[in-house]
Amino acid sequence: MSFDAYIERVLAHEGGYVNHRDDPGGETQWGIAKRSYPHLNIRALTRRDAIDIYRRDFWARVRGDQLPSEFAFQALDAAINHGIGNAVRWMQRAAGVADDGVFGPVTLAAVRAADPADLVLRFNAERLEFYAKLRTFDTFGRGWVNRVAGNLRHAARDNG
Repeated sequence: MSFDAYIERVLAHEGGYVNHRDDPGGETQWGIAKRSYPHLNIRALTRRDAIDIYRRDFWARVRGDQLPSEFAFQALDAAINHGIGNAVRWMQRAAGVADDGVFGPVTLAAVRAADPADLVLRFNAERLEFYAKLRTFDTFGRGWVNRVAGNLRHAARDNG
């Protein structure tokens, strides 16, 4: 699969315009948050604009094209939902290397050498533990847990 297929999965989670008072990201459109992109007119952001941002600022930074295909979507989705640094650290922990948040050759080699199914499981365990610690879990936790459940279903198909 490719970025084009994975981004459709992401956008199914992210939807359209939201401005929830308890969301620390503030106003969002297609999952693009005003907090992260203060210069953008979020309400006017198009789906195509969001896809371009996701490809440039997330897919490229997690080296999606270089990751095992069974794992690439997981890395993309987590980077979008939690930030690049968190996604890289979880990737590193799941692959058994130092979690310094720097995606270099050691991380890439460890991720490529890992069993993809094990990598997905360990990675998503890190993600769920992170969610559970957030102060907004009571408000958004059900949706987050459902998102990871859906991602695990995608992983079963991607690893099949």
